[in-house]
Amino acid sequence: MKGYGEFDFIDSVREMFRAVPDNGFEGIGDDCSVLPIGGDEALVFTSDMLNEGVHFLTERSSAYQIGYKSLMVNISDVAAMGATPVATLLSLALPKERFGEWSKEFMRGYYEASKRYNVKLVGGDTTKSDTGVCISVTAIGRVAMGAIKRRSAAKVGDVIAVTGKLGASAVGLRDVLNGKTETENAKIHLMPEVQIAEGSWLGKQGAVHAMCDISDGIASDLQHIVDESRVSAVIVERSLPIAEGATLEDALCGGEDYRLLLTVEESLADDLSKRFEQEFGTPLYSIGRVVKPNYDVYQIGIEQEDGKVLYSSFGWGGYHHF
Repeated sequence: MKGYGEFDFIDSVREMFRAVPDNGFEGIGDDCSVLPIGGDEALVFTSDMLNEGVHFLTERSSAYQIGYKSLMVNISDVAAMGATPVATLLSLALPKERFGEWSKEFMRGYYEASKRYNVKLVGGDTTKSDTGVCISVTAIGRVAMGAIKRRSAAKVGDVIAVTGKLGASAVGLRDVLNGKTETENAKIHLMPEVQIAEGSWLGKQGAVHAMCDISDGIASDLQHIVDESRVSAVIVERSLPIAEGATLEDALCGGEDYRLLLTVEESLADDLSKRFEQEFGTPLYSIGRVVKPNYDVYQIGIEQEDGKVLYSSFGWGGYHHF
């Protein structure tokens, strides 16, 4: 179908299941689904899949690195909700040649990442694959109901902020594809560090309205906030914190940075930024603002050096699978 992509498919699935009872769960639309469990607490659930040849190359990444990254990219979604990860389920489809030493090294990487954040592996599945390694992780987090951050909570006038520099992973991927697996950016791409403490802290801040993690690039991830909140957004080009060696397009579209993207009450943004830096020793970068949409078209614009704003997705997009 012409023009039918990944997010159109997700929207169609959401619509298909609208009439099915939710059994207490909040539905599709955020980094995690939410299940209130009483006592002003909730569990959050997210699931992500990594496939050989799409998300990683076994000839360019060690089994240890792939295992480590598989855990990290999933608990980043939990952090994006303001929650703390507590458990995962892991399912693996492996070719025959990946059983044995490769699978042991994979699990060692997964274990080291899990141990770092006290996240228990509580179940899963294993099966044979004839087409390459396939990894599926379900991550579970715990959070106070009042600390949950949703994509749908951005308000007109909010400041848009990110919790770190952008584009390093995109540069690292190019390094890896060129056989340079030991550069700093390659290490960031192969074994990303996620912001669990930062997500939990930001979840407790009333000044923070909407939040998500940056997995597909701001051009896609901010669009999720824009769509769910029914607003538009303007990114100020000169304010983007671009990683060393990265381009503007890397920062906007590269993906897999696993920093946090949030919107903040304008009058409280400066104070939040100061307290964030005091708490974590790194800046909270203001990169733009939430604006009123025109004619119910929810879009992102780029404010250039001359002050002109270019809309219509500015000709780029973040990562899409289809």
